[in-house]
Amino acid sequence: MERISMPHPRPRFLVSVVATFALLAGLLAAAPAQATAAPAKPPAPVTVAPDFGPNVTIFSPTDPVSDIQATLDARYATQVDNEMGTERFAYYFLPGTYGTATEPLQIKVGYYTEIAGLGANPDDVVINGKIEVFNRCLADGGTSNCLALVNFWRTLSNLKLQINAAGQDGCRGSANFWAVSQAASLRRVHVTGGNLSLMDYCSAGPQYASGGFTSDSQLPFVVSGSQQQWLTRNSTVDGWSNAVWNQVFSGVVGAPGDATFPDPPYTTVTKTPVSREKPYLYVDGSGTYFVRVPSARKETSGTSWSGGLTRGRSIPLSDFFIARPADSGRTIDNALARGRNILFTPGVYDIDRTLDVKRANTVVLGMGHATLTSVRGATPMQVADAPGIVVAGLTFDAGKTLSQALLRVGKSHGKGHGHRTPAANPITLSDVYFRVGGPHVGRTRTALEINADHVLVDHIWVWRADHGIEGFTEGVNGDTDRWNTNTGTDGLVVNGDDLTATGLFVEHFQRYNVLWKGERGRVIFYQNELAYDPPTQAGWTQPDGTLGYPGYKVADSVRTHSLAGAGVYVFNQNNPSIVTASGFEVPERAGVALHHVMTVNLSAGTIVHVVNDTGGTADTTKVGQPQFVVDYPTP
Repeated sequence: MERISMPHPRPRFLVSVVATFALLAGLLAAAPAQATAAPAKPPAPVTVAPDFGPNVTIFSPTDPVSDIQATLDARYATQVDNEMGTERFAYYFLPGTYGTATEPLQIKVGYYTEIAGLGANPDDVVINGKIEVFNRCLADGGTSNCLALVNFWRTLSNLKLQINAAGQDGCRGSANFWAVSQAASLRRVHVTGGNLSLMDYCSAGPQYASGGFTSDSQLPFVVSGSQQQWLTRNSTVDGWSNAVWNQVFSGVVGAPGDATFPDPPYTTVTKTPVSREKPYLYVDGSGTYFVRVPSARKETSGTSWSGGLTRGRSIPLSDFFIARPADSGRTIDNALARGRNILFTPGVYDIDRTLDVKRANTVVLGMGHATLTSVRGATPMQVADAPGIVVAGLTFDAGKTLSQALLRVGKSHGKGHGHRTPAANPITLSDVYFRVGGPHVGRTRTALEINADHVLVDHIWVWRADHGIEGFTEGVNGDTDRWNTNTGTDGLVVNGDDLTATGLFVEHFQRYNVLWKGERGRVIFYQNELAYDPPTQAGWTQPDGTLGYPGYKVADSVRTHSLAGAGVYVFNQNNPSIVTASGFEVPERAGVALHHVMTVNLSAGTIVHVVNDTGGTADTTKVGQPQFVVDYPTP
């Protein structure tokens, strides 16, 4: 672990959406020229930090701003284009204030990078400056193809950002830019002193973005701009502008209303039915490190920390096995068997045997986008049907040998299913990502299989890669090698009952992206792109003759299910003549309710209907024009 002056103790789809000149002019006028520095807090006494390895850096408020800036600038230079790399990093800030009115700390966040405060509450760490993600220029390092469509895998959490644009030009000074797409979470942040923009309108090029997720945050005025979809959960906002296809708010104080849907396409849920915030690392006043595990909450709005410390329990690091990439699967699994929680330090782990998480209330937490890669067809992790288990901050990566699953939660559903997980203390997945292909060929039958009941899924991205390094070369007659090489049958399969999901992103699988068999499932926000690469219609047809596989399938046997705020997109670039009958396929009964759903064509292929046989056709005559269904069945 690097310490700085520690005190002794893809090209994806392109859809033209641009913020109006009037809006930008208003933002430029409204943005303060410079934020003043918050009063500096005396640094708490700090003991020697645990050894988290070389890819974790911990900053102190006594460190010179210039040293911190140089360290972070150097890391950004290595990570800004490192989309398919193996390097992983985490940067943590001890309680205190960083940056001044005249020397702000201006941080740019690249791939596989986590930036987080180490306070018990977000306001314990103040960054006077900016923390930003800009459009990435994909062509030749120039400015001809700059966009945010592949700005994945980065994290910002648990701090206060006091926006200070000193030294930036007029456009860059108009907002703090967080132009991201999938697998980029913004959690427990308090932003003041300016506007937050979810698009980079200062860069040349198309300015497209395809994110994203925010939770447990206090936000200023937010410019959504070209963001095609976004979920904001249990937060407060001072205002919100723009929407493209699917902007969802759940338990958000200050959220815009949705009475005129789809103009604009807002979906507003007043209270989140079930939520649990992601565990976070913090340091107490004596310099002792803990992991705070928030409690599950029901029917809530606003942040978990507005009244003080987030409700939950604190686990000392002595109760964790601190894993490093060189550790074998056997070593990590033995630590679990001995009753330890697991903290994965940043890196890529080769997992050749299943890690069995069996004990109730076990916490498995990744730092810096730690990645578990399947080796020899192993299922990297199995979670028992036991209360309170939390898996957070990890990426599960398919290997070259076929895996039956990348993560399985609960034993096989059916005979002997225990139903032991209580609703008050659910198994929880937070910021858990899945990747099939990209940096190498990947193969799995199911990325995520959930058999337990009362599971809470809070922000996941399940991705069969549509671009990458290996397995993506073009073959003869327009066929793509990846259809037969980079294989993922199903993305998410839910067999358990009473599952709640807030923030599902699932894309490009070869059969079902989501197959939901459990009863009483509740989903708030869903985003999907169908597979880009079916070579033939025959290979993209269901056994009963139905053309194509829907982006979201609820099994015919299900009696009760609800989904709010969802989109399925089609871009059959390998064979534009491919037809999919419907974006959503659900049983036609009153207990199955879909609210604010849509399909859209991204320039190739066809989806005939939105839900079953209802809704307009998304084809190449309506590129970028969503086909909406307000409610299904119609009230």
